[in-house]
Amino acid sequence: MRLLCPNVGTVSSALPSADIMGLRVAEHGPDARIVSVTGEIDVVTAPDLADCLTAQLTAAQVVVVDLDGVRFLGSAGLSVLFEANEFATGQGRDLWLVSHSRAANLALTVTGLIPCFTFADSVRDALSNAV
Repeated sequence: MRLLCPNVGTVSSALPSADIMGLRVAEHGPDARIVSVTGEIDVVTAPDLADCLTAQLTAAQVVVVDLDGVRFLGSAGLSVLFEANEFATGQGRDLWLVSHSRAANLALTVTGLIPCFTFADSVRDALSNAV
């Protein structure tokens, strides 16, 4: 596994020690990427997530988004995930979500977006089930 996008790390707010969102992208073989997200996905951080997902969906056939470390998923983040899924579908690529985050699952459930995505119990399961 090789770490990609070294310039993508933690997005910080104006507060000196407040890390809002962390992104880690790892390559898994030539056609799969794992995007691990931690922290808060909100109006401030959503554009960085959007850029990251678009880049990975352009480069790889399968992208797994691990939301286990997400503490907050706002409407801007939901929109980014939905648009990334639409982009993946339009490009004939696979986007998988892995989420055991209470906050992320609550946001996806109350908005009715759960059926719009393909979920796996783990990153390993997503990679093994991907077409």
